[in-house]
Amino acid sequence: MSPITITALVIFAITYIIMMAFQKIRPYVAVGSAVIFIALGIIASVNPTAFGEGFFALENGGYSYGFTDALSEIDWNVIMMIAGTMGTVYLFIESKMPQYMSDVLISKMPNMKWAIVALSLFAGIVSAFIDNVATVLMIAPVALAFCKKLNVSPVSSIICIAISSNLQGAATLVGDTTSILLAKQANLDFSDFFVDTGKPGMFWVVEAGALASAVILFFMFRKQNDKISFEGRTKVEDKFPTFLLLGTVVSLIAVSFIPYKDAAAEGQFYKPDITNGIICIGFFVVGILRELIFKKNTKIVKNAFKEIDYYTIVLLTGLFVIIGGVKSAGVIDVIGSTIASLGSGSVFVVYTIIVWMSVLLSAFIDNIPYTATMLSIVPVIAMDIGIDPKLLYYGLLCGATLGGNLTPIGASANIAGIGILRKEGYEVKSTTFMKFGIPFTLAAVITGYLLLWVIWG
Repeated sequence: MSPITITALVIFAITYIIMMAFQKIRPYVAVGSAVIFIALGIIASVNPTAFGEGFFALENGGYSYGFTDALSEIDWNVIMMIAGTMGTVYLFIESKMPQYMSDVLISKMPNMKWAIVALSLFAGIVSAFIDNVATVLMIAPVALAFCKKLNVSPVSSIICIAISSNLQGAATLVGDTTSILLAKQANLDFSDFFVDTGKPGMFWVVEAGALASAVILFFMFRKQNDKISFEGRTKVEDKFPTFLLLGTVVSLIAVSFIPYKDAAAEGQFYKPDITNGIICIGFFVVGILRELIFKKNTKIVKNAFKEIDYYTIVLLTGLFVIIGGVKSAGVIDVIGSTIASLGSGSVFVVYTIIVWMSVLLSAFIDNIPYTATMLSIVPVIAMDIGIDPKLLYYGLLCGATLGGNLTPIGASANIAGIGILRKEGYEVKSTTFMKFGIPFTLAAVITGYLLLWVIWG
């Protein structure tokens, strides 16, 4: 490895270690590291021998990474999709439609066992279209309400809602940030998550995992047959945000049939790279303008902008720049070749390594930076072993998204669920969480792992 590749690899490793150790400052760490990579690129262009002859030399040329290059690495379509969807979801939550849907579901359940399993599955379905944390915040209060009525601990219910939300986030393009990142990297649209080149897409793989995990939950709660009595349903006075969210999903489906420029045939009409982002932002803007002009509700508008996850947006922006920097320094090629060599050229072994490495790492680190990094490495691995990267892309998403359920710190939805319980006076031990998280995760991952290999292997 050249000196600049080693230096970039060290900076990259230190960046991740600091982000793992100090989660609250991760966006600042990512931006700071991004600035370092840009600074190295500027120094290389101004004075190639600044750190000694050959420091910036690479096999395919010299290290080149300026401010313009960094800006081009930022995926604005992803950023806009995240911001727009989060804003619309906030309006949807404020309309109380999710609470109403949960109330209706619970009123049909005969006992506690069925209520917990049904709520968990419902949380999963909702999180396929809505951010995982938002899903937990919507549905957890319903579980708290019926647990209080029955005078039972809500710990197990909230944990199951959180882990189910994490699972289903990978089912659709808008379900989770990791899905949005994958869609951009693999040139997938909304419909590709259902049917991809004539084969079952990620949606069906996730649903199979959900069914397997539901069987596990049903077994774990088999003795909880307490009757439930749930009176009164949440009243929904404004259904417009529901139509906004449905409009976002339907529009994303509609434009999924129009190719991007790279995939379009000569002379064929293609859509701009930021089409999905414009759709998500557009529906959010419609909702905001309605609140301002027709309802004169400035408070909800302010809160909607506050609820956008700027933390994740800044973190992702920094990561996009960092990944562009390490790519330019040859680090991605080195990591990809190393993983490929570990598999000794066997597609199944490499696929297995990626899935289960993703499960283990995502149990302890946030899956967004991990997925963003690995998505750049997967094409290199696929090229080294001579296969289409789709199998490895889907294996990565399966392992990284579901792996966060192993521990209470592996996913933001888990942290949010535990935070809700803490406010209610329940301290959740890691062992308590893992009692549900480990069997749930293993059932879902093993199902997805095997099914993906059957479909794409």
